[in-house]
Amino acid sequence: MATVILVTGGTGLVGKAIQHIIDTEPEGSRFGKRPNETWIFANSREADLRDPEETKKLFEKYKPTHVIHLAALVGGLFKNMKYKLTFLRDNILINDNVLHTSYKFNTQKVISCLSTCVFPDKVEYPLDENKIHSGPPHESNFGYAHAKRMVDVQNHAYQEEFGCNFTSAIPTNVFGPHDNFDLEDSHVIPGLIHKCYLAKKNGTPFVVSGTGKPLRQFIYSHDLAKLFIWQLREYDDVEPVILSVGENEEVSIKEVADAIVKAVGFTGEYSFDTTRADGQFRKPASNAKLLGLMGGFTFTPFDKALDSTVQWFLQNYNNARTGKTN
Repeated sequence: MATVILVTGGTGLVGKAIQHIIDTEPEGSRFGKRPNETWIFANSREADLRDPEETKKLFEKYKPTHVIHLAALVGGLFKNMKYKLTFLRDNILINDNVLHTSYKFNTQKVISCLSTCVFPDKVEYPLDENKIHSGPPHESNFGYAHAKRMVDVQNHAYQEEFGCNFTSAIPTNVFGPHDNFDLEDSHVIPGLIHKCYLAKKNGTPFVVSGTGKPLRQFIYSHDLAKLFIWQLREYDDVEPVILSVGENEEVSIKEVADAIVKAVGFTGEYSFDTTRADGQFRKPASNAKLLGLMGGFTFTPFDKALDSTVQWFLQNYNNARTGKTN
């Protein structure tokens, strides 16, 4: 029986990483491509998933047996705060169309990608899979967060009413090749890599916003890709799984900046602008459920993963998503 896996948002950071793993892992291995498997990496040019008709045509074209649903309207803090309704509405439409079309086409399994921002703003740490709905999300991105939360609600409803095998994954902060390095609208690692690159190129100081003290769990996109492939093949429960390094793998923003300076080969002036806000100090998430189910997993060491991301950026600067540069 042929298996067709449709990856929505297939040309983004995580989609590209899944494609890389499928292309490079030994065929038939735990994370490698299997015989009779076809992988389709679709992007927004192929179908506007906010539109039910375009979503239907995409499914008619590929007839997927499985879906990894990564497509979303995403943005940095500023965009999330400014366009709350757009983030809420567009993501609700995308998710509803993908899930309902999957149900109509008798898709065997769907994994949707959530985000740790679905968790309540005021919550006891570490975060775990049982705390998603135990309070409102942070005010700054409540539109996006509620839309992503609703996927978990829909997964349960589709399972209870129709017996669908729909589940979700909750990654922590992802980074790697093919990330969005736009200075205005990127996450912390790609933003700092781009900033440091420009400081080296222009002979200007490298200034990092904040004190550098906050802690985050970062997962390398190639590791996350393997975990998605594992979840697709080996996990059949509606309850979400946090895909993350362990709580003991938290890295400070200063450690991130130090590693970037080293990887870029920056030797100029380097400082922290402590007048800028730090954001949450830490928001650790537990990966105990994941490791209990998988029986262990070897994560790429942070420095090695960061170095390979920087090298990719330097080699692909002209084609990378960089936005405007000075």
